[in-house]
Amino acid sequence: MRRVAARLLARHALSDRSGLPVGSWRFRTTEGGRPEPDSPAGCGLRFNLSHTDGLIACVVTDGGRACGVDTEGSPAGPDALAHLPRHFALPERAALRAMEDDAARAARVAAYWVLKEAYLKALGTGLRRELSSIAFTGLTGPRIHLDDVQRPSAHWHFDLVHPTPHHVVAVATEHTEGSGLLTTTLTG
Repeated sequence: MRRVAARLLARHALSDRSGLPVGSWRFRTTEGGRPEPDSPAGCGLRFNLSHTDGLIACVVTDGGRACGVDTEGSPAGPDALAHLPRHFALPERAALRAMEDDAARAARVAAYWVLKEAYLKALGTGLRRELSSIAFTGLTGPRIHLDDVQRPSAHWHFDLVHPTPHHVVAVATEHTEGSGLLTTTLTG
């Protein structure tokens, strides 16, 4: 049922952005298995979906800009706290070790994870990359910074959102001047 709701959310988000009827959307699958709007109906729009228990998230970008979204429960549970940090970059692990508050550490683990997954979804690689080659800093500041040893990172924009007290959502979008961004979330 969640998958059907996610597809419906994508159609509505794309229609909200384009003005096209919900039923007009047709999709193709990229080589990496990612669904994309089939042109000409796509109008240069791209989208990405994520869902977890209690939340579905969708991001839509214009101008053909890459985008990714991931959502997870937050704070991270005991299993995630025990296993996920080994996939993090050295600066991320150091930041986690420096945190004295266990609840804040658990929330940060969830934030790092969704940022990495949203970025890799935007790139179209999924989790086939070495996660420790990607580092995020500035999570509590005005701008989240990416350090990716394989790609230039200046043209990416990241957002972290907590739509409920128990969820975190990360959005990764290619950044170009003058281009818009629309995010839509559905809870339930």
